[in-house]
Amino acid sequence: MGFFDKIKQGLAKTKQNMTISMNNLFSSFTGENEEFFDELEETLILADAGVETASRAVERLRQVTLERGLRGGAEVQAAFVEIMADMMRIGNLELKLDTRPSVILVVGVNGVGKTTTIGKLAGRFTDQGKKVLLCAADTFRAAAAEQLTVWADRAGCGIVRHEEGSDPAAVVFDSIAAARARGTDIIIVDTAGRLHNKQNLMNELSKIHRILGKELPEADIETLLVLDATTGQNGLLQAKSFQEAADLTGVVLTKLDGTAKGGIVFAIAGEMGIPVKYIGVGEQQDDLMPFDPTAFAEALLK
Repeated sequence: MGFFDKIKQGLAKTKQNMTISMNNLFSSFTGENEEFFDELEETLILADAGVETASRAVERLRQVTLERGLRGGAEVQAAFVEIMADMMRIGNLELKLDTRPSVILVVGVNGVGKTTTIGKLAGRFTDQGKKVLLCAADTFRAAAAEQLTVWADRAGCGIVRHEEGSDPAAVVFDSIAAARARGTDIIIVDTAGRLHNKQNLMNELSKIHRILGKELPEADIETLLVLDATTGQNGLLQAKSFQEAADLTGVVLTKLDGTAKGGIVFAIAGEMGIPVKYIGVGEQQDDLMPFDPTAFAEALLK
């Protein structure tokens, strides 16, 4: 199955939810029609694109329609796809992992698919010939290290873990030492998913960043927030909280195949200004895919 087809399949629930209303809207376009734009904005909001993003997108479509003199529904729909794709092109969509070692800090609340995402990333990089080391710095959740160990074995990579309740920064410190000794390319750090106590989370992440800054001052560091797409606008609230606690460089949006409101992707990029770097559209290893704004917009909106 090709890349585009896999995205279409993964977005089937969202696409089914939006297709009828979108098709009816664009086929009924007859030029200057305020009702059309109002209905389009409402459709986006109902798909979890967010009020701010929906308003900006529709206003931009108004401008483009006028500037280009668009008259046909197909032309307007194509312009709309372009606009939505462009709104998702925020920052660097690719991971910057040029140093050896580089570090990926993975954050997110429990239950969003954080450990699974780490395992899939480890498998992806290992398949590319990279030497990967997992760091089990979520020392608070019971069995977190055991679950990560299963993924490390599956990906064929190493793991550094301590006893439950240990200092997460100490695990990171030992992981850096192990990475140096083993010639590791990428360290992937699993962090605790505690959002209910933001101050503790901020303190913990700050301590980890201090260790990284001291031990690996020149290293490329990506801080990825894993969000469950099925949580909709609640995911946007999570993103805002984690943005305050961590210097996020990107988002991994999981379980897009399980929601009928995949517009949250538009909201994350449009309202948070954070690039979506990977999307998860299934359970298999290759169902975690690098995010392509154009392919996503076309698969969902055409």
